[in-house]
Amino acid sequence: MEQHPTLLHKDNALLLVIDVQERLVTAMSHRDSVEQAITRLQTGMKILDVPVLATEQYPRGLGPTVEAIRSTTQEMTCVEKTTFSCCGEGCFKPELAKQGRRQIIVTGMETHVCVLQTVLDLMASGYQVHVPITATCSRSDVNRDNALSRMQQAGAILTNVESVLFELVRDASAPEFKAISKLVV
Repeated sequence: MEQHPTLLHKDNALLLVIDVQERLVTAMSHRDSVEQAITRLQTGMKILDVPVLATEQYPRGLGPTVEAIRSTTQEMTCVEKTTFSCCGEGCFKPELAKQGRRQIIVTGMETHVCVLQTVLDLMASGYQVHVPITATCSRSDVNRDNALSRMQQAGAILTNVESVLFELVRDASAPEFKAISKLVV
């Protein structure tokens, strides 16, 4: 039987963590639950051998990625940027192309600025974009909700952390199933 083309596949997926930085995170609504959602996703990606990329918006001003996220994935590639979209000049496009993955799971801050612009640019470049909504935030819930609505209208797939992890596992007999199950309890 055919599988729906929007189901995530671990050999075609990549997790992108946008601008979860020390000075930015203090102003965010729901920051603790968003950090937890992202670290759960990162842990799952490590179990499933799915690459993780991160960006930092002007780290001299906003500081580095928060420790909880930096320490979860040692292999995470982090790219500095000044453009709001991660697809801007000199950003992570070369690293993304090197990975050869077409399904991008996008998380981070702020949903209505850097996350939104990145999602729209990724889709314009032909990527399938999945946004686990509890792994994104803005200073204002209204701005976050508006951005999520715009992403969905543009064709992004709004999802959740548990769906992402179980789509990537696919089968309860998979060797990674037990470890992934522990992440969603």
